[in-house]
Amino acid sequence: MSNEVSKRLPPRIILSPEEMAAKKQALEQRDAQIRGVSSIHEMREAIKQASRPLSAITDVPRVKLRDAASFRARAMQGVPFLVDGVVGRWPLTQHTPDILRERYAQLHVRARVGDYIGTAFAADRVMQDMTMREYLDLADSTEGLPPYLGNLELRELNSMCHWPAWFEKMGPARFWIGPAGTVTPLHCDYDDNIFAQIWGTKRIFLAPPHHDEFLYVKEASAMLFGSPFDPEAPDYEAYPLARRASLTEIIVHPGDMLYVPAGWYHQVRALTFSLSSNRWARGVPLTLASATKSAT
Repeated sequence: MSNEVSKRLPPRIILSPEEMAAKKQALEQRDAQIRGVSSIHEMREAIKQASRPLSAITDVPRVKLRDAASFRARAMQGVPFLVDGVVGRWPLTQHTPDILRERYAQLHVRARVGDYIGTAFAADRVMQDMTMREYLDLADSTEGLPPYLGNLELRELNSMCHWPAWFEKMGPARFWIGPAGTVTPLHCDYDDNIFAQIWGTKRIFLAPPHHDEFLYVKEASAMLFGSPFDPEAPDYEAYPLARRASLTEIIVHPGDMLYVPAGWYHQVRALTFSLSSNRWARGVPLTLASATKSAT
């Protein structure tokens, strides 16, 4: 690894159980304040209850939207959908992956390495700092599970993306780069999510929020829950309840934008070299917005 990126990962701080509980509580209070809700726990439960009356989906509809109001009206139904006509207009989609070596070779990145699937929701997941060129070389030479650039805020790439103003408040764009075989295992985020597929194709599995009761989930944080069940290689002996989970498979292609409502479980695998980006909303999930407005 080059000397210019010899930045070290921050030292791991060991906290007492009391300190961990206090930190967790403080984070949950901050998350609730940011989203304008009184309790993250109550928000999670409301999302799951709102999803129970929904019919099981067998596919994900593809729509064209006129404006933010039409997006919000559709999103309030609480079901994923694909949006046409947005990502394909971004300048970044007009480039090929060659731009990563040609223009951004010295960009500092942090890669997920080793068994980042088995440790996906662990605090001590192995990460490695390097340049973009070093990452691409490592990805080309790695046998087995390839390293993954996941959840990175790359402003240089985001300058070539034009995100729609569908939400009142959003977090920064996050980027996901890697060859075929890179995976984000089954999990849910309790924020609304818009996901843009820029280069390559990915396979995504989706399951509704209340099916967490079939997926053996564990809390990584108040806003993130992960599942050990792999819908691509289901082990029903180890996870028998997963037979009852409703899982929908879709393939996203360059130019697709996918809306994933808060609380929906999803697993993502790159089928080719892929660049994706997403943004999480920072407000009351839209599936709860109508109920919130009627109560005020």
